[in-house]
Amino acid sequence: MRIAVAGAGAVGRSVAQELVSYGHKVLLIEKLVERYQPATVPGAEWFLADACEVASLEEAEMQICDVAIAATGDDKANLAMALLAKSEFGIDRVVARINDARNAWLFTEAWGVDVAVSTPVALVAAVEGAIDVGHLVRLMELGRSLPTGAGRRSANVAKFTLPDDSPLVGRRIGELALPDDTALVSVVRGDRLILGAADDELRAGDELVFVSGAAAEDRVTAMVSGAALPRLRRRKTSP
Repeated sequence: MRIAVAGAGAVGRSVAQELVSYGHKVLLIEKLVERYQPATVPGAEWFLADACEVASLEEAEMQICDVAIAATGDDKANLAMALLAKSEFGIDRVVARINDARNAWLFTEAWGVDVAVSTPVALVAAVEGAIDVGHLVRLMELGRSLPTGAGRRSANVAKFTLPDDSPLVGRRIGELALPDDTALVSVVRGDRLILGAADDELRAGDELVFVSGAAAEDRVTAMVSGAALPRLRRRKTSP
């Protein structure tokens, strides 16, 4: 797969290096001479140009790329590159970095963005995921923007850590009444990953990872909080 990455700053270089290690052909576009350092990612093809100019992208043969990633430190540049990649070159998958969370509402299909990655939001989610027990924490947004509800996404990845007093403790995984457009992807218990074990009983401290439609988040919250569950006498679980 050929992937164009705009921006050879710390983020762009890291992304490019990872993609190269996965076996992808990477085109790294940078407009600043001082950041044009091919030796830092030797496995990538480097191109000194402005990724916000159509002529530069034509010269870089953007049209033969499968994916475009706008990873600069400037939200305006990322939006411009995303729009050009989608509208002028027909790139099927466009990923854009959000530097300022206040600009997140702009990163939608209207600007050619299929997937928006917010650095500030990702950091907050990481912190919440580590310390917030008993609340549904959104970790990531997936899929393309919906045609209604600006800024909304078609699916979210969320995590819920079971507190000691959770009504889900002692229930079997297969008993969870999930909304139709929601899937329990995994249960993380210490260093153990539990997949598809319907008969396994949930324990305090378990981390439940869900993928759900954006409209289903309220129902998932109600389910994990026990609002829609009948009372269940706790069963003792072995350590």
